[in-house]
Amino acid sequence: MQTFSGVGVAPGRVLGPVRQMPKPVQEPAAPLQGAVNIPADVTVESQGQRIKDAAKAVQTELRARADSASGEGKEVLEATALMAADPMLVKSAIKLLSPEAPGGARTAERAIWEAGGSVAETLKALGGYMAERVADVLDVRARIVSELRGLPAPGIPASDVPFILAAEDLAPADTATLDPAKVIALITSSGGPQSHTAILARALGLPAVVAAQGVDDIADGTEVYVDGAAGAITVDPGEDLRLAAKAWATQASTLAAFSGTNVMADGFRVPLLANVGTGADAVKAADAGAEGVGLLRTEFCFLDRDDEPTVEEQIAAYGAVFAAFPGKKVVVRTLDAGADKPLPFLTNADEPNPALGVRGYRTDLTSPGVLERQLEAIAAAEAANRAEVWVMAPMISTADEAAHFASLCAAAGLTTPGVMVEVPSAALTAATVLREVGFASLGTNDLTQYAMAADRQLGPLATLNDPWQPAMLQLVKLTADGAALVSGATGTAKPVGVCGEAAADPALAVVLVGLGVATLSMSARALAAVAAVLATVTVAQAQQLAATALAAPSAAAARAAVRAELPILDELGL
Repeated sequence: MQTFSGVGVAPGRVLGPVRQMPKPVQEPAAPLQGAVNIPADVTVESQGQRIKDAAKAVQTELRARADSASGEGKEVLEATALMAADPMLVKSAIKLLSPEAPGGARTAERAIWEAGGSVAETLKALGGYMAERVADVLDVRARIVSELRGLPAPGIPASDVPFILAAEDLAPADTATLDPAKVIALITSSGGPQSHTAILARALGLPAVVAAQGVDDIADGTEVYVDGAAGAITVDPGEDLRLAAKAWATQASTLAAFSGTNVMADGFRVPLLANVGTGADAVKAADAGAEGVGLLRTEFCFLDRDDEPTVEEQIAAYGAVFAAFPGKKVVVRTLDAGADKPLPFLTNADEPNPALGVRGYRTDLTSPGVLERQLEAIAAAEAANRAEVWVMAPMISTADEAAHFASLCAAAGLTTPGVMVEVPSAALTAATVLREVGFASLGTNDLTQYAMAADRQLGPLATLNDPWQPAMLQLVKLTADGAALVSGATGTAKPVGVCGEAAADPALAVVLVGLGVATLSMSARALAAVAAVLATVTVAQAQQLAATALAAPSAAAARAAVRAELPILDELGL
C-alpha cells in the first residue's frame, strides 16, 4: 500500500480509479538546414494524407464529446472541432512538407506545428473575435500532433466511469470541459493552496490534494483513496479506507443546505457571504442562501480584452450581480489587475517582479482614469438596483492610499469605501488605515504569499503558502485588533471580513471568527459546511481555538490541533 502526502485544499474522502492528465505536447524538432529531414521512402502525398486523417480524427473526437457535453463546455468543444476542420490550417501544413518549402521539407508533426503557429499569428493580428480564436488554433495544433504521434490528446481525458484526475497541475484552459459528475477528485504533484487547481476544486466541491510529489506517475486505472482534508492519497487502499469513503459519501449527501442565516452555538451572528465574478455566479450564490456578496471580482469584466470596457458595459456587468441581492450587502473589489492577472491596456508585461509591481490600486498611478471610470460605473449600477454596495481597493499598503481611495469613492457618490488587507503593512497599521475608510476585508491568499515571501503559484513552496501559517494568523489578529480601536458610525469597531479562500475551510473559519473576524466570504458551495461547523461552537470556544493555532509552531501543527478539538469535522467528513 503506497501513500502520497500533499496539501489538502478541499475536503472529502473518495475512492476511484486514476486517470492521468496527458503531458503537454512537446514542440516537434525544426528542420536542419542542408539535412534530410524525412526518410527517402516517405512521400509528400503520404505525409499530407497523415495530416488530413489526423485532423479528421481530432474533429470527430471533439464533435462526439460536444454531443455529450452541455453549457460552456459544449460551446468550447464545438468551436475547437470547427477549427480542426479548417482547410487553411491543413493546406498550410501540407505546403511545408515539400522540399521546395522555405527551409526544406518538414515532418508532418513539424509542418502542422508551424502552420498552426502562423494561423494563430494571423488571427491575433486581426484582433477582435478572430483574435479570440487563437487559443482554439493552438489547442487543435496540439491535438493533431498528438494524433500523429499516437499519443493521448491534451486536456481532460474522456472516460465512461467516474475517476480521480491526476496531473502535474491544471491550467485554466484545461478545466473548461471538466465534468464534476465524472471527475470525483483532483490530485496534483505541483500547485499550492491558492493555485488554479485548488480554487477550481473548492468552487466545484471536489476533494483535492495539491503538491503531492509523484502522483502524476501513478498508472492509469490504479485505484486510490483521496482524503482532501488530510492531504493524503493511498494507492490500493485497505478495507478501513474503503469504509471511510463510503461513510463520507453518505454524510455528504445528508449535509443540510445553508439556511441563509448563520448562527453560532451561543447565538452569535457571523454572516456568510459569497465570492462571485459574474451575474450568473451571483444568482447561484443567492440560490445557495448566501447572505450577500463579500467579494465581487470585477476583473472578470476586463479579462481577455485588449481595451478598457466602456462605463456602460461595466454598469451592465455589475448591475447583474446587484440585482441578485436586493437589500443585501455586495462588496465590490475594484480592478485587481497585475501579477497573475495581466491586462494589455493596464499592466506592464515586462515588469521584473509583477507580484511586487504595479497591480491592484497601484495601477491608478500609471493609468489614471481607469479607476475613476470604474467607480462611476459601480455608482450608476448601485443607483439602478437595491443592493447595499460597499467598495474596496486591492493592494492598499498605507493610510495615505486608503484616504485617496476614499476620496475617489466620495467623488463618485459611493458612501462605503474600504480596503483589502493583503499587504502585511496594512495589517500592521490597521488602526491608522481604517481611520480613513469604513471597513477592511482580508485577502488571505495574497496576505499569506507576502507574509511568507513565497510565490503562491510555485508548487515547491506550497507548505509556506498555507493559510494556517501562524504568522498569517497573527496578521489577521493584528488587523482585527486594529479595527477594534477605531469606531465606525455606529460607535462599534469597524468591521473586518475575510474573502480569501481561507474562509471556505470550516476548521479555519472557526479560528478566523475567534481572531475577531466579523464576516466570512467564500465559494457558494462551501456555505453549508462552514455553517454546520460554526453552529457547534461558541465564540469563547472559537477564541480558545484561535489561541491554540497562534501558538502552534507550524501550519500543520495548527491545523491538527484545531481539528482535534472539532469532532464535527469527522462526523461530516470534512
